[in-house]
Amino acid sequence: MYSKSYRKLLATAATAALVTGGYATTVSAEKDFSDVNERYQDAVHFMLANGINGISDSQFGTDKDIKRVDAAIMLANVLELDTKNAPDSGFTDVPSRARGAVNALKAAHITSGKTDTTFGASDTIKRGELAIWIQKGFELKGLSETSFSDASDRYNEAIKALVANQITSGVSDTSFGIETSAKRGDFAIFLHKSDQAAAEKFELSVMHSNDTHAHIDNIAKKATVVKEIRSEKPHALLLDAGDVFSGSLYFNEFLGQADLEFMNYLGYDAMTFGNHEFDLGASTDGHKALADFVKTAEFPFVSANVDFTGDSLFNGIYHGGTIADAPMDGNIYDGIIKEVNGEKIGIFGLTTEETPQISSPVNVTFSNYIDEAKQAVQAFKAQGVNKIVAITHIGFDDNSEFDNDLELAKAVEGIDIIVGGHTHSELDAPVLVEAGKDEPTVIVQAKEYNKYLGMLGVDFDSEGKMIGFEGDLIAIDDFAEDTEALGMFQPYKTKIEELEKQTIGVATTVNLDGERADVRTKETNLGNLITDGMLEKAQSINPQTVIAMTNGGGIRASIPAGDITLGQILTTMPFGNSLAIMNLTGAEISTALEHSVSQAPNASGAFLHVSGMKFTYDSSKPAGERVISAEVKGQDGTYSPVNETSTYFVATNTFTAKGGDGYDVFKTAYTEGRVSEPGFVDYEMFKNYLQKSTSITPGVEGRIVDTATPAE
Repeated sequence: MYSKSYRKLLATAATAALVTGGYATTVSAEKDFSDVNERYQDAVHFMLANGINGISDSQFGTDKDIKRVDAAIMLANVLELDTKNAPDSGFTDVPSRARGAVNALKAAHITSGKTDTTFGASDTIKRGELAIWIQKGFELKGLSETSFSDASDRYNEAIKALVANQITSGVSDTSFGIETSAKRGDFAIFLHKSDQAAAEKFELSVMHSNDTHAHIDNIAKKATVVKEIRSEKPHALLLDAGDVFSGSLYFNEFLGQADLEFMNYLGYDAMTFGNHEFDLGASTDGHKALADFVKTAEFPFVSANVDFTGDSLFNGIYHGGTIADAPMDGNIYDGIIKEVNGEKIGIFGLTTEETPQISSPVNVTFSNYIDEAKQAVQAFKAQGVNKIVAITHIGFDDNSEFDNDLELAKAVEGIDIIVGGHTHSELDAPVLVEAGKDEPTVIVQAKEYNKYLGMLGVDFDSEGKMIGFEGDLIAIDDFAEDTEALGMFQPYKTKIEELEKQTIGVATTVNLDGERADVRTKETNLGNLITDGMLEKAQSINPQTVIAMTNGGGIRASIPAGDITLGQILTTMPFGNSLAIMNLTGAEISTALEHSVSQAPNASGAFLHVSGMKFTYDSSKPAGERVISAEVKGQDGTYSPVNETSTYFVATNTFTAKGGDGYDVFKTAYTEGRVSEPGFVDYEMFKNYLQKSTSITPGVEGRIVDTATPAE
C-alpha cells in the first residue's frame, strides 16, 4: 500500500537511492524471434531495449515459464533500480548473476523472498506473485472491482491495480490465475503496459491536517514528518481543513500567530476556515485576530460559501466569487488553481453552515455548501481544470441537517478529493464514494490536535479521471524532533509553562473530588461542576438543551482546596474532549443510564456524571434493570420524570457521543445525524464556568443515588 511503503521509505533513507531514474520508455532494439507474433512484438522490443534478451538467438521464449530469479532481473532492469549499491538481501540461494537485482527489489520493498534466507530463486513464479511485484514496482493503484474467485486478500489490491490500468484482465472472466505459472511473453506484455501506464498517469500527493486547535507541543516532530515526505515527494501539497483557532493556551496567549509561524515554516499550500476561526467575532476586537492571521499567512485561504463582505477588517484581502489562477498569499478566494508537475489542480473550500449557531461570525455570512460546490466545480472546468480538491470543514458524517462530506460527495459531480475536518474523524484509510456517480470521490480526515499527518496519493489518467488511490495517517509522535523547529518553538513553550502555574482567579474551599475510585462509581462535586459548566455552555448555543452528561473516565485527577491553577485543570481534563449536543428520546436516555451503572458498584469509566437531571438505581439488580427513576429539571427548578417518547437535547463530549466507553445508543444517534458538534473544548468550558465566581464550595446534591443496601 502507498502509505505503508511510504513509511518504510521514511524509515530508511538509503532506499531512495535505489531508484536512479524514471521508467524506461525508449524502444530501439529490433530482433527477429520465431516465437514472437504480433501480440508480443511491441512488448519484446521493449524488453530488448531494456537489456533483456531472448533464450536464444531465434527465440524469446514467449511460452516458457519464468523462474523467480529471472523475473527479478527483468523487473529490476525495467525499473532501472540501482543493482550495484543495494544492501545485501541475506538470501543464500540467489546466483551471482541475479544478486544485484534481488537485493534491489528487496531494498525497495517490492519482494521479501520466501523466507528470511531464501528467495526461491529456482521456483517458477506465479501470476499472483508477479501482480504484487508489478503493482509495487510501478506504484500502480486501481479502483476497478473484480469478480475473480481466486483473488484473495493478499492479491486483491495488486489485481485491482493491474485491471484498472488495463495491464491484464485475468485468464478468464472468473479467474485471475493466481497459481498459474507466468510465461515470459505475458510478463513482457505486463512490463510494457505497466511502463506505459506509469508514464501516462499523473500522481497527486496530498499531505493534510485538520482541527489542530492550537495543539503545537509536537510541532517539531510534525516538521520532521513533512520534511521527510517532501524529500520523497517534493511536489506534495500540504492542506489544512480548519479549526486552527481555539483549544489550548497557545491560542489564548498568541491568538493563532504561534500556529501560523509553523504553518508558514512548513509551507502550507492552502487552508479553509473552521467554525472556531470565528470564535472571537463578538469580542471587543471582533475578527481582528482572524484578519491578522490571514494577512500574515504565506499561503492563500479558500472558502466558497463564506462571505466576508460585511466585515471591513477583510477589505482588500477577500475576493468573493473568484477562482484565482495566480493566488496571492494572505488572501481569501472561493478557490485557487495550483500547477503541480505541469498539471492544473483546482482547490476550493467550504465551511459549515452551522457556524452562526456554534460560533460568533457576526457580519460574516454563510451560504449553501452544495450550491457553492457545484458552482466552483463548473468554474474550474470552464478553465480546463479536471482534477479538483475540496478542503472542507463540514464534518465527515456530521448532522446532515446542516452539511457533511458524505452528502457533498454524493451530491456534487467532479470533486475528486475531499480533505475534511470538523468531526475530528480518524479515517485510517480514505473513504471512497462512487455509488450513483459518474466519477468517484475519495474523502480523508486526520483526526485532531496534530496527532496525525494525513497522506494521500491519487492517480489520474490522461483525461483527469481518478484511477486509483492510497492513503494513511502518519502518527506524528513516532518521529524525532526537527532541530530548527524545536528552537523556534521553545520561546512559546516557556511562556505557556509560566501561564500554567498561574491561578485562574478562583479558589475552592473544599477538595474537588476527581479520584479514580470515586468518579467511576458515584456522584462527586467535581463531576457536578464539570457537567454544570458543560450544560451552561450548551444552552448558550442551543437553549433547548436540558441535560449534560460526561463519563467518569474523562476525569483524571482531583483539585485540592485553595487557588485553582490552569495546570491543575489541564491535569484533571487532559484529553481535550469537545462539546457535542445530542437529540435523544427519553428511552435512549434510559438506555444510556442503564449502561452507566451496569458495572456498579465496581468502577467503570462509562459511569456518567450529570447536570439538569437526577436518577436513582439499584446496583443489586441485574444489569439493564437497575434504573429506578430518572427525572429532568425544568426551567422552574422542579423535576419531572423522563418521558420515554419525548425528545431531549443532551450535552456530552464527542468521545462519548461517538460511542466511546460502549455507548452504542449515542453512537446510533451520531450515525443518524442527531448530534451537533459545536466543538468547544472541555477544559476551557470548565475554566470559564469557574471564573463566574471568585470562591466556590460545591457539594454532592443527590443527583445520582444507589438504593442498594451497602454490604456489612
